[in-house]
Amino acid sequence: MIPIFDGLAPLAERYDGFIVDLWGVMHDGVHAFPAAIDCLERLRAAGKRIVILSNAPRRVSAILARNEELGLSPALSHAVMSSGEDAWRHLAQRPDDWYRALGSRCYHLGPERDFNMREGLDYAFVDDLAEADFVLTTGSLGSEDQVGDYEGFLRAAAGHRLPMICANPDLEVMRGEHREICAGAIAARYQEIGAKVRYHGKPHIGIYDACFDVLGEVPPARIAAVGDSLRTDIAGANAVGIDGIFVMSGLQARDLDVDDKGYATPERLAAQCAAEGYMPAAALPVFRWSP
Repeated sequence: MIPIFDGLAPLAERYDGFIVDLWGVMHDGVHAFPAAIDCLERLRAAGKRIVILSNAPRRVSAILARNEELGLSPALSHAVMSSGEDAWRHLAQRPDDWYRALGSRCYHLGPERDFNMREGLDYAFVDDLAEADFVLTTGSLGSEDQVGDYEGFLRAAAGHRLPMICANPDLEVMRGEHREICAGAIAARYQEIGAKVRYHGKPHIGIYDACFDVLGEVPPARIAAVGDSLRTDIAGANAVGIDGIFVMSGLQARDLDVDDKGYATPERLAAQCAAEGYMPAAALPVFRWSP
């Protein structure tokens, strides 16, 4: 059975570094969680190193601005990193053969709030797939959209043999009480029809390099990743050899049938982890220091 704790306090001394998810752990897209803010403040006061790692398909500057709107101070962590920032850096620097093989004309599939992903890049952003060399996907165009709404677009892009960059591997996110699809769901369908996709963000191990740089000399055995998705947060922690602490009341609350206080039964939690194949070191009802 996976140990379930009421808060992070009993676990804190095990670790010197924390990689903390943002959406579902620190806020729900609409409101920040006061208990989570208190928890980070206590960790900072205890001298812990903290990186906030988000699968948001936007650059860090945009995330910091939104965090402040929600009441999340930059002082809560030593750094913020995002899947969008990682994708942008790869587009800007072309550090490997895959990126160097891309052309210069990009079709961007995503809402206007993600347009800062285009800033400072030496690409032409086109509105016609026939003119594009590749597709950058940051998310759906509408909050009510489903993956099936993009079937025609994806088949057209595949017909042009366009590779896709996915700047957010998440399949879905909770915005308040509303569930929305993410870029990862669209990219997964693109792969299903035989097209090529390059992902940035959790659980892909490349995103953790920037986090480890910030954490400095903290050894992996003294680092924990906190998140509300087994598929991304806990899978990523497992992949890079650090502990994962799973927040049960976030994205997967419905899967776990949590109660009104955020708790799943140990048996239900164990069954869900076994079914998905990712194992946290511990679980919390919510990200907080103590009840």
